[in-house]
Amino acid sequence: MLDTTALHDAYDSLLEAAVTVADSAHLRTPRPGEWNADRILAHVCLVTAGTIAAVAAVAAGEHTTYDNRHALDTWTIDRVVEQAGGSPGLRARLRRQVEILCGFGGPALSDPELDSPVPLLGLSAGALLTDAVVPLRGLFKGLADIEIPNHTRQLLALLPEKTAV
Repeated sequence: MLDTTALHDAYDSLLEAAVTVADSAHLRTPRPGEWNADRILAHVCLVTAGTIAAVAAVAAGEHTTYDNRHALDTWTIDRVVEQAGGSPGLRARLRRQVEILCGFGGPALSDPELDSPVPLLGLSAGALLTDAVVPLRGLFKGLADIEIPNHTRQLLALLPEKTAV
């Protein structure tokens, strides 16, 4: 059985930060190569959708992998921003994705399914972070403990000094 409380809380914090940034009249300009708020949210939507796909594959009795390279492609990110309709649409999309992903918690997946090996390739800013086989439950933990909190901090870093939390 999987408790998704920490994952849900991490996404709640990210979405709260996204609203704070969207409501701010003044934002810092991202440094060259860094993303604005919409690109950060689109990236998180892509990461979340990829995780949902991997989890659903295991639930369907299939073998799966997780590779985040598509979620780093700026053309794909910009297309998601456009298709979602900008910040409000990205936040709404992500809220629905969180419901779906966290819906795999509790008794939705058995321990053997959660222990299913998933080859994971994770990159960030062109650097290899992970190239390993992890249990499916590790995808949930990685999002809750690392990925989502890092992007929450990234969003909040767009705020002026006096506003940043």
